Order: sequence, then C-alpha cells, then structure tokens
Amino acid sequence: MHNLAIAMCKKGYTVTGSDDEIFEPARSRLASYHLLPEAEGWFPEKLNSQFDAVILGMHARADNPELLRAQELGLKIFSYPEFLYEQSKNKKRIVIGGSHGKTTITAMILHVLNYHHVDADYMVGAQLEGFDVMVKLSEDAKYMVIEGDEYLTSPIDRRPKFHVYKPDIALISGIAWDHKNVFPTFDNYVEQFRIFASLISPGGTLIYCVDDPEVKRVAENCKNNIKKIPYLLPDYTVRDGITSINYELRITNYEQRSIPLKIFGRHNLLNLNGARLVCNELGMTDEMFFQAISSFKGASKGLNS
Repeated sequence: MHNLAIAMCKKGYTVTGSDDEIFEPARSRLASYHLLPEAEGWFPEKLNSQFDAVILGMHARADNPELLRAQELGLKIFSYPEFLYEQSKNKKRIVIGGSHGKTTITAMILHVLNYHHVDADYMVGAQLEGFDVMVKLSEDAKYMVIEGDEYLTSPIDRRPKFHVYKPDIALISGIAWDHKNVFPTFDNYVEQFRIFASLISPGGTLIYCVDDPEVKRVAENCKNNIKKIPYLLPDYTVRDGITSINYELRITNYEQRSIPLKIFGRHNLLNLNGARLVCNELGMTDEMFFQAISSFKGASKGLNS
C-alpha cells in the first residue's frame, strides 16, 4: 500500500493515508515523500465528501471505522487490485500468475523492457534493482505489467486479486496448493486459475508452463478465443558454474549462439522462457530478449520467488 501511495503521489495526486502500525522501510519511504501520517490509528472524522476515492488495503477489517465512514458518505471505494485496474484499463495489461515464480518472471520482463527503454507501468512484489518503487503508474505508458496474486482482494471483496485485472496477456507458471486457509481443497484452488484464464480478453494470449500437468490441463480446457503458447525448459549448458542458454539466430542460415547468464537453476530457466514469450508478444525479438536478460541478477536480494 505504501508503494501505491508513492506511485500516486508521483503521478500528481494528493494522497493521505492511515494505518494502526507503520514499519520500516515503509515509514522512512513515506516520510521521504511527505506522506507519513501525523499519528498512527484511525480518524474517520478526517474523511469528507470531497475525497475522490478511498483505497482499501487487504488487512483492513470490515468494521474499520474509516471504511464505515467512507461507506456512510457514499465515497468510491477501491480495493488495491481494483484501483490498479482502474489506472490501467486503457493500457495493455500483462498479468503474471502462478503459485511460484511470478515475482521473478515479472522482474525479468521489467528488466528487459527497461534495458530497451520501453516505458511500462507495473506492480511487482519485491524491490527490484534499477527500480526505485514497486508500483509505477503513469499517463503515457502503453503497458502495465502486474504480478498477479491469487490471494483475496479485500475484506469486502473475496475474489482472488488476479481475477480483477482482466489481462490481455496472461502467464501461469505453476500450480501448487497454497493459501489453504482460504481455498480448502486443491480443486477449489485450481478453480481460481481456471477463472483467471477465462478472464483473458478475447483475442488475448495465455502463456503457460506445459511442464506443470495442472497448468497444462487448465490451459487446454480454457476458452478457445485466445492464443495459447506453452513453454518448457530452454536448451542450456552449464560449464565452470556458469549457465548459458543456447539458441539459434537466423541470419542467412541457422547459427548457434550461447548466452551466459547471471542466474541458474531449473526454476529460473523455466521462468526465463516464460518471460521471453511475454516479451515476444510485446514486440521483442529473441535476440533483444537475450541481450537484455544476460545482465539479470534475480528479482531482489532474498525475494527471488
């Protein structure tokens, strides 16, 4: 939420906020943008009919006094995901879903776009090297890249977050039963990914890890008015502790190329291949992708998911 507050401040909005506890690094970062509340706690008396909107965090309670006051005043109330969609509904939305790997794949895509000076808005669940915030919202960017979490949207909206975004390009990296407190059976959990795939815009694209049998089933059984692109491990070699991707570049005939990486491991290589296909859909050639990804070091220190 504090990243969203900073993003909206940078976009020129007047932003205020509240919380009962504010920890580091949020406290220092909010203070640096003059967004830190004067006091912690809830102050419903500060809300009035002049507010354009209230954005409700997932961890607010349904009986939060400020939420109740906003409802009483008839203010427009957005959940975090609803507000991201509102800010990106005129952009091409790329949503990365999956029980694992979504932060890394999102980070890879943003790294490649940034390397090639392609402007994109984004929301990602880790602090990325080369990016000063975890949420960026602008008027001009054509794309919005979103890490799509399957957890619930807000205390008054029990949909998974990634059901809100209505992607033009979606990726599913893997399905492994998670959030068992919310999704009591495995099939109930998988159903959330079926719904996610069904919400892709007509004519849109689903990129999916065919290495995961559950993901494969979801993709093969979803609607047919979208393009479906499967991915597996890329061809690679490991020599002297360095992992390299092998690919063929067509000039006059096929020429083998080997691209050394700063990352390693099977999951990272699967993530890389998914990110490559997303970038292809955004107009990046394989050569452009590999040129950029060779300098990618990971999502962030300690947060490489």
